[in-house]
Amino acid sequence: MSDLIEDKSSADGSSPTADPIKKKPRLSMIIILIIAWVVTLMPFLFWRATWFGGKLNNQQTARYLSDNQHPRNAQHALAQISDRLSRGDRSVEQFYPQVLKLADSPVMELRMTTAWVMGQDNSYAPFHTSLLKGLADPQALVRWNAALALVRFGDAAGRPVLIEMLRPFKVTAPTAGIFKERLKVGDRVNRGTLLARIETPSNQTEEFRSPVPGQIQTILPQNGSTLTKDQAVFSLLPDEKNVWEALRGLYLVGLPEDLSAIEPYTRSTPGLSSRISEQARQTIESIQRRAGK
Repeated sequence: MSDLIEDKSSADGSSPTADPIKKKPRLSMIIILIIAWVVTLMPFLFWRATWFGGKLNNQQTARYLSDNQHPRNAQHALAQISDRLSRGDRSVEQFYPQVLKLADSPVMELRMTTAWVMGQDNSYAPFHTSLLKGLADPQALVRWNAALALVRFGDAAGRPVLIEMLRPFKVTAPTAGIFKERLKVGDRVNRGTLLARIETPSNQTEEFRSPVPGQIQTILPQNGSTLTKDQAVFSLLPDEKNVWEALRGLYLVGLPEDLSAIEPYTRSTPGLSSRISEQARQTIESIQRRAGK
């Protein structure tokens, strides 16, 4: 024990009992630095976990596509395949069987992303077949991506879905219970935004989230009223991005009977930029030219 104390003594013979006092500020500084490092690191780790820009090699891509436990890994791989296709990299064709399998995934986000990816290669017939099935998907965003992708195949089968994208979207109650209002008419929402809460008959509170982006046009029930399952609750005006994509799709495959759905967008619309009215006019002209021919 005396040897240990001697080893800790200072070279000038000062008492070792002073060391703990000197080390307290140093320890506090270390703790502060650790906290600062964690605070700095956590946002980076979150960003890294949600970012699809990290490059994957072929082995990683195949592994991510087969990762049933972590859907975001599969989304990452799908995004990488789309990016490589946009650069003309045909080597990604080796992953097409896995992409087709994900088109039937129970995870909505994977079906949605897969529909988008399949539209990047309109030369692959099995993609065309799968996208036609996607038009009947129960989730709107999967149907919408499938309809837009089919335009790249020169297929107008998704035309009714493109018209659907231009019209207000009815959001229905996921379960029965007491409606607890959270937002108001005019509020903008994204996919996943909490719209309201529902108190179920079993005294549970269920979150009611938006399946699509848009702007609240109407709230049909009164706050505190009793909802039935699948009852229409919200009407959402379509957001600009989806209107823009639908108009561009109809530019190529629209028919004269679609003009009544397109024409309102030729006028200035609150919340939508001027590019929408210009695209609507061009889409109408394109449909009329085709009809004339």
